[in-house]
Amino acid sequence: MLKRVIQIAFLFIGGALGFVFLPPLYEFINLSSNPWLNNPYVSVALGAILLFVLSFALSDYFVKLIVWMEGILFKIPAADLLFGSLGLIVGLMVAFLIGFAIERIQIPIITEFLPMMLSILLGYLGFRVGFTKREELGQMFSKSQTSQKKKSIDSAPSQTEEKQLYKLLDTSVIIDGRIADISSTGFIEGVLIVPQFVLTELQHIADSSDTLKRTRGRRGLDMLKKLQDERVTTVQISEEDFEDVQEVDLKLVRLAKKMGAQILTNDFNLNKVCDLHHVQVLNINDLANAVKPVVIPGEDMQVVVIKDGKEQNQGVAYLDDGTMIVVEGGRSFIGQAITVTVTSVLQTSAGRMIFAKPKDEQAA
Repeated sequence: MLKRVIQIAFLFIGGALGFVFLPPLYEFINLSSNPWLNNPYVSVALGAILLFVLSFALSDYFVKLIVWMEGILFKIPAADLLFGSLGLIVGLMVAFLIGFAIERIQIPIITEFLPMMLSILLGYLGFRVGFTKREELGQMFSKSQTSQKKKSIDSAPSQTEEKQLYKLLDTSVIIDGRIADISSTGFIEGVLIVPQFVLTELQHIADSSDTLKRTRGRRGLDMLKKLQDERVTTVQISEEDFEDVQEVDLKLVRLAKKMGAQILTNDFNLNKVCDLHHVQVLNINDLANAVKPVVIPGEDMQVVVIKDGKEQNQGVAYLDDGTMIVVEGGRSFIGQAITVTVTSVLQTSAGRMIFAKPKDEQAA
């Protein structure tokens, strides 16, 4: 295939050379008066035929030459070849500009041969410079890219500042009330969104005939008012609703997906539903468990045993944050303040439970 391509190339090159060089040759040997020879079509045909016939003898050598050049080029790293080619292009451009100026001077001999020599010389020098200085040129490009990245990183905060962070409040976290205290500390960023369907559910709870439910609903409304008045966090009411969905939790999930928001809750079941729908949840109970004091097995603490436990001879005590402490053998100390030694700590999704036993001297 390569041999055929070379022969076709010789055919076209021969036609071009015949068109350029055969008419002057006819004049030199006094054959220009022959009308059959002094014809551009004949000159092209003769040149093409001569070089095409010659290609049968030279094509094998050209094939070997091309294969040898391919082997060398394939071994050269792509970066070296790229920068060498760029240097060659720059060198030829400089040679063309200098040759263009020299042609305007019209100096005999120099005007004809100097541009050709400059093209060869400057093209070679450009290739060598690009090939040998590839590392320095690569560092220049990498520095410019890193500076652009730094500029984009510097401008990134301003873009993220424009994007609002939304957090949806569900009914349970509003009634719980701790969200107001957390918000007042400044740990919650972004905009707190209270959907209208959550507010409606809260109002129904506040209007309930059950005294306990009514108290919890009114407390939730008071907490919302407190959140709006403190002005630490922006609180907005969303009128978005989904008529085809009846469950408030599913409406919250769909709204969170639509707004790209997080859900603030302390409902364990809603937490699981959000995990299934790949919606980010901020659980107040998880936060409370995270900030509880760390208790290490073997540590002593002072507790008051309040009641007996489920198992025989167990006593139950509570820390100030509501953590339950199961005291083995503490039934006989009900109503007393004793020192216990922590034996193990059980962390569950519902909270933390501490197991302890009375200190040795008290048990004795």
